[in-house]
Amino acid sequence: MNSSSDANQSGSPSFCLLGSMGYSHSMDTCVLEVVVILFLTVLIIAGNLVVIFVFHCAPLLHHHTTSHFIQTMAYADLLVGVSCLVPSMSLLHYLRGLNEELTCKGFGYMVSVLKSVSMASLACISVDRYIAVTRPLSYTTLVTPCRLRVCIVLIWVYSALIFLPSFFRWGKPGYHGDIFKWCALSWKTNPAFSTFIVALLYAPAALTVCFTYGSIFRICRQHTREISQRQARFSPQTEGDKGERGERCEGCPDKRYAMVLFRITSVFYVLWMPYILYFLLESAGLYHHEVASFLTTWLAISNSFCNCLIYSLSNSVFRKGLGRLFSPLFPSCLGCTEAKKDGCHV
Repeated sequence: MNSSSDANQSGSPSFCLLGSMGYSHSMDTCVLEVVVILFLTVLIIAGNLVVIFVFHCAPLLHHHTTSHFIQTMAYADLLVGVSCLVPSMSLLHYLRGLNEELTCKGFGYMVSVLKSVSMASLACISVDRYIAVTRPLSYTTLVTPCRLRVCIVLIWVYSALIFLPSFFRWGKPGYHGDIFKWCALSWKTNPAFSTFIVALLYAPAALTVCFTYGSIFRICRQHTREISQRQARFSPQTEGDKGERGERCEGCPDKRYAMVLFRITSVFYVLWMPYILYFLLESAGLYHHEVASFLTTWLAISNSFCNCLIYSLSNSVFRKGLGRLFSPLFPSCLGCTEAKKDGCHV
Protein backbone atom coordinates (compact mmCIF):
# COMPACT_ATOMS: atom_id res chain seq x y z
CA MET A 1 0.00 0.00 0.00
CA ASN A 2 2.86 2.37 0.80
CA SER A 3 5.07 1.24 -2.08
CA SER A 4 4.56 4.47 -4.01
CA SER A 5 5.59 6.62 -1.07
CA ASP A 6 8.60 4.39 -0.43
CA ALA A 7 9.62 4.72 -4.05
CA ASN A 8 9.41 8.47 -3.87
CA GLN A 9 11.49 8.54 -0.73
CA SER A 10 14.19 6.35 -2.28
CA GLY A 11 15.00 8.98 -4.90
CA SER A 12 12.83 7.95 -7.84
CA PRO A 13 11.71 10.65 -10.29
CA SER A 14 8.92 12.93 -9.08
CA PHE A 15 5.35 12.05 -10.00
CA CYS A 16 4.03 14.97 -12.06
CA LEU A 17 0.45 15.22 -13.28
CA LEU A 18 1.52 17.63 -16.03
CA GLY A 19 4.44 15.43 -17.07
CA SER A 20 2.52 14.36 -20.18
CA MET A 21 2.88 17.94 -21.46
CA GLY A 22 6.53 17.13 -22.17
CA TYR A 23 8.39 19.65 -20.01
CA SER A 24 11.69 18.70 -18.44
CA HIS A 25 11.99 18.15 -14.69
CA SER A 26 14.42 20.66 -13.18
CA MET A 27 16.12 19.59 -9.95
CA ASP A 28 13.78 16.60 -9.65
CA THR A 29 10.82 18.95 -9.13
CA CYS A 30 7.46 19.25 -10.92
CA VAL A 31 8.06 22.85 -11.96
CA LEU A 32 4.66 23.68 -13.49
CA GLU A 33 2.69 22.18 -10.63
CA VAL A 34 4.80 24.01 -8.03
CA VAL A 35 4.43 27.36 -9.81
CA VAL A 36 0.64 27.05 -10.23
CA ILE A 37 -0.06 25.80 -6.71
CA LEU A 38 2.26 28.24 -4.93
CA PHE A 39 0.90 31.17 -6.94
CA LEU A 40 -2.71 30.27 -6.09
CA THR A 41 -1.79 29.60 -2.46
CA VAL A 42 -0.32 33.08 -2.01
CA LEU A 43 -3.27 34.75 -3.76
CA ILE A 44 -5.88 32.83 -1.76
CA ILE A 45 -4.28 33.44 1.64
CA ALA A 46 -3.57 37.13 0.99
CA GLY A 47 -6.97 37.83 -0.60
CA ASN A 48 -9.03 36.23 2.16
CA LEU A 49 -6.98 37.81 4.91
CA VAL A 50 -7.83 41.14 3.30
CA VAL A 51 -11.56 40.25 3.21
CA ILE A 52 -11.54 39.21 6.89
CA PHE A 53 -9.68 42.33 8.04
CA VAL A 54 -11.86 44.65 5.94
CA PHE A 55 -15.02 43.21 7.50
CA HIS A 56 -13.58 44.05 10.91
CA CYS A 57 -12.66 47.58 9.76
CA ALA A 58 -15.96 48.40 7.98
CA PRO A 59 -18.97 48.22 10.36
CA LEU A 60 -21.35 49.13 7.53
CA LEU A 61 -20.70 45.72 5.96
CA HIS A 62 -22.35 44.12 9.01
CA HIS A 63 -25.71 45.77 8.29
CA HIS A 64 -26.60 42.85 6.02
CA THR A 65 -27.12 39.45 7.62
CA THR A 66 -25.39 37.92 4.61
CA SER A 67 -22.11 39.26 5.99
CA HIS A 68 -22.07 36.30 8.39
CA PHE A 69 -22.14 33.86 5.48
CA ILE A 70 -19.58 35.88 3.52
CA GLN A 71 -17.20 35.85 6.46
CA THR A 72 -17.79 32.09 6.79
CA MET A 73 -16.79 31.73 3.13
CA ALA A 74 -13.73 33.90 3.72
CA TYR A 75 -12.55 31.76 6.64
CA ALA A 76 -13.21 28.56 4.66
CA ASP A 77 -11.33 29.92 1.63
CA LEU A 78 -8.47 31.03 3.88
CA LEU A 79 -8.22 27.47 5.20
CA VAL A 80 -8.22 26.25 1.59
CA GLY A 81 -5.19 28.44 0.95
CA VAL A 82 -3.44 27.21 4.09
CA SER A 83 -4.18 23.58 3.21
CA CYS A 84 -2.71 24.15 -0.26
CA LEU A 85 0.65 24.45 1.48
CA VAL A 86 0.52 20.66 1.87
CA PRO A 87 0.84 19.80 -1.85
CA SER A 88 3.29 22.67 -2.32
CA MET A 89 5.59 21.32 0.39
CA SER A 90 5.15 17.79 -0.93
CA LEU A 91 6.19 18.80 -4.44
CA LEU A 92 9.23 20.51 -2.93
CA HIS A 93 10.06 17.28 -1.05
CA TYR A 94 9.51 18.63 2.46
CA LEU A 95 6.97 15.93 3.45
CA ARG A 96 8.90 12.77 2.68
CA GLY A 97 8.40 11.32 6.14
CA LEU A 98 4.58 11.36 5.99
CA ASN A 99 2.35 8.49 4.92
CA GLU A 100 1.34 9.35 1.36
CA GLU A 101 -2.05 7.63 1.45
CA LEU A 102 -3.13 9.27 4.69
CA THR A 103 -1.78 12.68 3.61
CA CYS A 104 -3.55 12.72 0.26
CA LYS A 105 -6.79 11.44 1.78
CA GLY A 106 -6.70 14.07 4.50
CA PHE A 107 -5.89 16.88 2.08
CA GLY A 108 -8.56 15.81 -0.42
CA TYR A 109 -11.17 15.51 2.33
CA MET A 110 -10.29 18.87 3.89
CA VAL A 111 -10.45 20.83 0.63
CA SER A 112 -13.72 19.10 -0.36
CA VAL A 113 -15.30 20.03 2.98
CA LEU A 114 -14.12 23.64 2.79
CA LYS A 115 -15.40 24.12 -0.76
CA SER A 116 -18.68 22.51 0.28
CA VAL A 117 -18.95 25.15 3.02
CA SER A 118 -18.53 27.87 0.38
CA MET A 119 -21.12 26.29 -1.89
CA ALA A 120 -23.66 25.85 0.91
CA SER A 121 -23.00 29.42 2.13
CA LEU A 122 -23.77 30.79 -1.33
CA ALA A 123 -27.04 28.86 -1.34
CA CYS A 124 -27.91 30.25 2.12
CA ILE A 125 -27.09 33.79 0.95
CA SER A 126 -29.50 33.42 -1.96
CA VAL A 127 -32.23 32.13 0.38
CA ASP A 128 -31.58 35.04 2.77
CA ARG A 129 -31.94 37.59 -0.05
CA TYR A 130 -35.07 35.79 -1.30
CA ILE A 131 -36.69 36.09 2.14
CA ALA A 132 -35.66 39.76 2.37
CA VAL A 133 -37.36 40.51 -0.97
CA THR A 134 -40.47 38.36 -0.64
CA ARG A 135 -41.15 38.90 3.09
CA PRO A 136 -39.63 42.27 4.01
CA LEU A 137 -42.00 42.95 6.93
CA SER A 138 -41.35 39.65 8.69
CA TYR A 139 -37.70 39.34 7.69
CA THR A 140 -36.25 40.40 11.05
CA THR A 141 -38.41 37.87 12.89
CA LEU A 142 -37.57 35.06 10.46
CA VAL A 143 -33.83 35.72 10.18
CA THR A 144 -32.47 36.17 13.69
CA PRO A 145 -28.82 36.13 14.85
CA CYS A 146 -29.43 32.87 16.72
CA ARG A 147 -30.82 31.17 13.61
CA LEU A 148 -27.91 32.48 11.55
CA ARG A 149 -25.40 30.94 13.95
CA VAL A 150 -27.29 27.63 13.95
CA CYS A 151 -27.36 27.68 10.13
CA ILE A 152 -23.60 28.28 9.92
CA VAL A 153 -22.91 25.43 12.35
CA LEU A 154 -25.17 23.12 10.30
CA ILE A 155 -23.29 24.09 7.12
CA TRP A 156 -19.99 22.99 8.64
CA VAL A 157 -21.42 19.78 10.13
CA TYR A 158 -23.23 18.82 6.93
CA SER A 159 -20.15 19.49 4.80
CA ALA A 160 -17.98 17.38 7.10
CA LEU A 161 -20.43 14.47 7.12
CA ILE A 162 -21.22 14.33 3.42
CA PHE A 163 -17.59 13.59 2.44
CA LEU A 164 -16.84 11.33 5.40
CA PRO A 165 -17.64 8.06 3.50
CA SER A 166 -14.59 8.69 1.33
CA PHE A 167 -12.42 7.65 4.29
CA PHE A 168 -14.14 4.25 4.28
CA ARG A 169 -13.19 3.56 0.65
CA TRP A 170 -16.63 4.28 -0.76
CA GLY A 171 -15.21 6.70 -3.30
CA LYS A 172 -12.99 9.63 -4.06
CA PRO A 173 -14.29 13.11 -3.15
CA GLY A 174 -12.24 14.95 -5.77
CA TYR A 175 -8.87 15.32 -7.45
CA HIS A 176 -7.32 17.82 -5.04
CA GLY A 177 -4.88 15.21 -3.70
CA ASP A 178 -3.81 13.87 -7.10
CA ILE A 179 -0.41 15.53 -6.87
CA PHE A 180 0.30 12.55 -4.60
CA LYS A 181 0.98 9.43 -6.65
CA TRP A 182 -1.18 7.18 -4.48
CA CYS A 183 -4.20 9.46 -4.89
CA ALA A 184 -3.80 9.73 -8.66
CA LEU A 185 -3.19 6.04 -9.38
CA SER A 186 -4.69 4.01 -6.54
CA TRP A 187 -7.66 6.05 -5.23
CA LYS A 188 -10.43 5.68 -7.80
CA THR A 189 -13.73 7.48 -8.10
CA ASN A 190 -16.95 5.56 -7.54
CA PRO A 191 -20.05 6.29 -9.66
CA ALA A 192 -22.35 5.69 -6.68
CA PHE A 193 -20.40 8.05 -4.41
CA SER A 194 -20.16 10.70 -7.14
CA THR A 195 -23.93 10.50 -7.68
CA PHE A 196 -24.37 10.77 -3.91
CA ILE A 197 -22.30 13.99 -3.79
CA VAL A 198 -24.07 15.52 -6.78
CA ALA A 199 -27.53 14.64 -5.45
CA LEU A 200 -26.93 15.88 -1.90
CA LEU A 201 -24.66 18.89 -2.54
CA TYR A 202 -24.01 20.16 -6.06
CA ALA A 203 -27.54 19.86 -7.49
CA PRO A 204 -29.51 21.23 -4.48
CA ALA A 205 -27.14 24.20 -4.12
CA ALA A 206 -27.27 25.07 -7.83
CA LEU A 207 -31.07 24.70 -8.06
CA THR A 208 -31.55 26.82 -4.93
CA VAL A 209 -29.37 29.60 -6.32
CA CYS A 210 -31.06 29.56 -9.73
CA PHE A 211 -34.58 29.64 -8.24
CA THR A 212 -33.94 32.34 -5.63
CA TYR A 213 -31.98 34.78 -7.79
CA GLY A 214 -34.35 34.23 -10.71
CA SER A 215 -37.27 35.11 -8.44
CA ILE A 216 -35.43 38.10 -6.94
CA PHE A 217 -34.64 39.72 -10.28
CA ARG A 218 -38.14 39.02 -11.59
CA ILE A 219 -39.66 40.72 -8.53
CA CYS A 220 -37.25 43.67 -8.86
CA ARG A 221 -38.20 44.21 -12.50
CA GLN A 222 -41.88 44.05 -11.58
CA HIS A 223 -41.47 46.60 -8.78
CA THR A 224 -39.49 48.96 -11.02
CA ARG A 225 -42.17 48.75 -13.70
CA GLU A 226 -44.96 49.43 -11.17
CA ILE A 227 -43.14 52.44 -9.74
CA SER A 228 -42.59 53.92 -13.19
CA GLN A 229 -46.22 53.42 -14.16
CA ARG A 230 -47.52 54.94 -10.92
CA GLN A 231 -45.28 57.98 -11.22
CA ALA A 232 -46.28 58.50 -14.85
CA ARG A 233 -50.01 58.29 -14.11
CA PHE A 234 -50.65 60.02 -10.81
CA SER A 235 -47.79 62.36 -9.94
CA PRO A 236 -47.10 65.86 -11.25
CA GLN A 237 -43.96 66.14 -13.30
CA THR A 238 -41.80 67.88 -10.69
CA GLU A 239 -43.02 65.94 -7.68
CA GLY A 240 -42.95 62.78 -9.73
CA ASP A 241 -39.30 63.23 -10.55
CA LYS A 242 -38.44 63.74 -6.88
CA GLY A 243 -40.57 60.82 -5.73
CA GLU A 244 -39.21 58.55 -8.43
CA ARG A 245 -35.66 59.41 -7.52
CA GLY A 246 -36.42 58.84 -3.84
CA GLU A 247 -38.11 55.49 -4.37
CA ARG A 248 -35.47 54.29 -6.77
CA CYS A 249 -32.63 55.38 -4.51
CA GLU A 250 -34.31 53.59 -1.62
CA GLY A 251 -33.99 50.32 -3.50
CA CYS A 252 -30.59 51.06 -5.03
CA PRO A 253 -28.41 49.76 -2.17
CA ASP A 254 -30.28 46.45 -1.93
CA LYS A 255 -30.25 46.03 -5.70
CA ARG A 256 -26.53 46.79 -5.94
CA TYR A 257 -25.78 44.44 -3.05
CA ALA A 258 -27.84 41.69 -4.68
CA MET A 259 -25.86 42.19 -7.89
CA VAL A 260 -22.57 41.84 -5.99
CA LEU A 261 -23.76 38.57 -4.45
CA PHE A 262 -25.02 37.39 -7.83
CA ARG A 263 -21.61 38.08 -9.40
CA ILE A 264 -19.87 36.10 -6.64
CA THR A 265 -22.25 33.18 -7.15
CA SER A 266 -21.93 33.30 -10.94
CA VAL A 267 -18.12 33.33 -10.83
CA PHE A 268 -18.17 30.45 -8.35
CA TYR A 269 -20.22 28.22 -10.65
CA VAL A 270 -18.38 29.30 -13.81
CA LEU A 271 -15.07 28.23 -12.26
CA TRP A 272 -16.51 25.08 -10.73
CA MET A 273 -18.57 23.85 -13.68
CA PRO A 274 -15.60 22.35 -15.64
CA TYR A 275 -14.53 20.48 -12.49
CA ILE A 276 -18.05 19.14 -11.82
CA LEU A 277 -18.45 18.03 -15.45
CA TYR A 278 -15.06 16.28 -15.42
CA PHE A 279 -15.91 14.71 -12.06
CA LEU A 280 -19.10 13.21 -13.53
CA LEU A 281 -17.45 12.07 -16.78
CA GLU A 282 -14.47 10.51 -15.04
CA SER A 283 -16.65 8.79 -12.44
CA ALA A 284 -18.77 7.27 -15.21
CA GLY A 285 -15.62 6.01 -16.99
CA LEU A 286 -16.28 8.17 -20.06
CA TYR A 287 -13.18 10.38 -19.95
CA HIS A 288 -9.94 10.47 -18.00
CA HIS A 289 -6.93 12.73 -18.47
CA GLU A 290 -4.38 13.77 -15.85
CA VAL A 291 -3.87 17.26 -17.29
CA ALA A 292 -7.65 17.90 -17.41
CA SER A 293 -7.92 16.68 -13.83
CA PHE A 294 -5.21 19.06 -12.62
CA LEU A 295 -6.43 22.09 -14.57
CA THR A 296 -10.13 21.77 -13.67
CA THR A 297 -9.32 21.11 -10.02
CA TRP A 298 -7.07 24.12 -9.55
CA LEU A 299 -9.34 26.33 -11.65
CA ALA A 300 -12.08 25.52 -9.16
CA ILE A 301 -9.78 26.17 -6.21
CA SER A 302 -8.81 29.55 -7.71
CA ASN A 303 -12.35 30.70 -6.92
CA SER A 304 -11.21 31.05 -3.30
CA PHE A 305 -9.38 34.21 -4.34
CA CYS A 306 -12.14 35.68 -6.53
CA ASN A 307 -14.43 36.93 -3.76
CA CYS A 308 -11.89 39.54 -2.68
CA LEU A 309 -11.49 40.73 -6.27
CA ILE A 310 -15.25 40.95 -6.89
CA TYR A 311 -15.82 42.85 -3.65
CA SER A 312 -13.09 45.35 -4.38
CA LEU A 313 -14.50 46.03 -7.85
CA SER A 314 -18.22 46.03 -7.01
CA ASN A 315 -18.83 47.18 -3.43
CA SER A 316 -18.13 50.79 -2.50
CA VAL A 317 -18.44 50.07 1.24
CA PHE A 318 -15.83 47.33 0.90
CA ARG A 319 -13.53 49.73 -0.95
CA LYS A 320 -13.89 52.24 1.88
CA GLY A 321 -13.01 49.56 4.41
CA LEU A 322 -10.08 48.55 2.22
CA GLY A 323 -8.87 52.15 2.18
CA ARG A 324 -9.20 52.35 5.94
CA LEU A 325 -7.24 49.12 6.32
CA PHE A 326 -4.33 50.37 4.20
CA SER A 327 -4.49 54.00 5.33
CA PRO A 328 -1.45 53.65 7.65
CA LEU A 329 0.62 52.51 4.66
CA PHE A 330 -0.64 55.21 2.25
CA PRO A 331 -1.63 58.27 4.36
CA SER A 332 -1.17 60.70 1.46
CA CYS A 333 -3.59 58.74 -0.75
CA LEU A 334 -6.13 58.68 2.08
CA GLY A 335 -5.82 62.44 2.49
CA CYS A 336 -6.47 62.94 -1.21
CA THR A 337 -9.55 60.73 -1.02
CA GLU A 338 -10.96 62.62 1.97
CA ALA A 339 -10.32 65.92 0.24
CA LYS A 340 -12.28 64.75 -2.78
CA LYS A 341 -15.15 63.67 -0.49
CA ASP A 342 -15.16 67.08 1.20
CA GLY A 343 -15.25 68.74 -2.17
CA CYS A 344 -18.17 66.60 -3.22
CA HIS A 345 -20.16 67.49 -0.10
CA VAL A 346 -19.77 71.21 -0.66
